Amino acid sequence: MSHRVGKRTIRFDNHVSIVSSAGVAGSKESSGPLADYFDEVYSDDLLGEKSWEKAESRLQKNAACAAMDKAGLSAGNIDVVFAGDLLNQCISSVFGLYSLGIPFVGQYGACSTMAQSIIMSALLTDSGAANYSLAVTSSHFCSAERQFRLPIEYGGQRNLTAQWTVTGAGAAIIAASDNPCRIEDAVIGKIIDMKIKDANNMGAAMAPAAADTILSFFEDTSTKPEDYDLILTGDLGFLGSELLVSLCKNEGVDISRQHNDCGMLIFDREKQDVHAGGSGCGCCASVFCSRIMQQLKSGELNNILFAATGALMSPTSSQQGESIPGISHLIHIRR
Repeated sequence: MSHRVGKRTIRFDNHVSIVSSAGVAGSKESSGPLADYFDEVYSDDLLGEKSWEKAESRLQKNAACAAMDKAGLSAGNIDVVFAGDLLNQCISSVFGLYSLGIPFVGQYGACSTMAQSIIMSALLTDSGAANYSLAVTSSHFCSAERQFRLPIEYGGQRNLTAQWTVTGAGAAIIAASDNPCRIEDAVIGKIIDMKIKDANNMGAAMAPAAADTILSFFEDTSTKPEDYDLILTGDLGFLGSELLVSLCKNEGVDISRQHNDCGMLIFDREKQDVHAGGSGCGCCASVFCSRIMQQLKSGELNNILFAATGALMSPTSSQQGESIPGISHLIHIRR
């Protein structure tokens, strides 16, 4: 059974592992540096559907099915799915996964939803209440723009601090297993609000939450950045990542050598017009569930921290002049 280490870290005593994962991505993402690592890529961002929202639901289902196929499992083998997205009441997850007939628990952690869903899956599996749990999340550039900012047809200018919402999804299957991708620890994030109100600078809103979670983990576990091959955040982008490194340095912790960010990895900033990098639930989900998991399985990476980040905003709160609180959930994975 899991237990507490320090104030906030959860340690899993049983062998809880990510036994399979899959990442799928859209057309812009398939033109980026990680194109060859995604399980599926799509040249048509509508995926043959009639709306962007339906396309995002398709992304989730395709990622989930790909992860199950790789594990040799069917929907009937999965005890529960934890899933979420950015759209109102998590409709991408609901409409994307209902046909699979798996018991469903909706999740919302904004762009931190992938890590949040993995943590919930691991806790249920560690308790013995589930044999196989599925964590899934997604985002779509066009559906997110329509909900949070302006319709694509408006043709509005994007600020240089803005990030590009990834069209993609990721899915991971968690089970009690001796699989080398073992989930050893987790930290559930706290809501951190630095009173930032600019919806076009979410990296700045999320970076303080990432620093809080990562520094708390180091304190709880008496470890340091050098103990890890990679400290991966998602999705702070370029500006938010610089701020995270600076915030940690202010506390006497230098993560600059080990740190990278899914929002920096998924696009080529020089060749693709993404401004401050990638964002969206599907950003860290697709990157972690494809390239990072492949590196863990091959032994290229052996000991990593994955701290997904989220901006807890909504159109309602933004229109009422509220700030954008941030959150970051962390998982520690060892090969």
